[in-house]
Amino acid sequence: MSVWPVSPETAQRLEERLKALGVRDADLEESFIRSSGPGGQNVNKVSTCVVLKHGPSGLVVRCQKERSQGLNRFWARRLLADKLEERILGKASAAVSEAEKLRRQKRRRSRRSKQRMLEGKRQRGEVKAGRRAVAP
Repeated sequence: MSVWPVSPETAQRLEERLKALGVRDADLEESFIRSSGPGGQNVNKVSTCVVLKHGPSGLVVRCQKERSQGLNRFWARRLLADKLEERILGKASAAVSEAEKLRRQKRRRSRRSKQRMLEGKRQRGEVKAGRRAVAP
């Protein structure tokens, strides 16, 4: 049975990922605090927010994504693995790359780029106009 309330395969993947990064359970300092935000009485009464500290690297992760403490423990370990991979392997964080992608998409087109796009649309319109049925 899995330690966290997720499928055994998902738990196994996380454990393998942490093992590959050299994270041991003994290196982790886990504490629980009360969450904030939506969740009603559960959030006010139960300490579901997980604060996970990795001793050797000094990374601290705080997770209150779910209403259950077990799932938050799982998510905190996943976030810790993401941060460690980013630091150790030099991988760009998925969140950072997604933010950069959105910024590029929202960026205004240059004048030349806009002219080229409009020219292509005009040419395409002429091609389609040439296909129209000839009026009798």
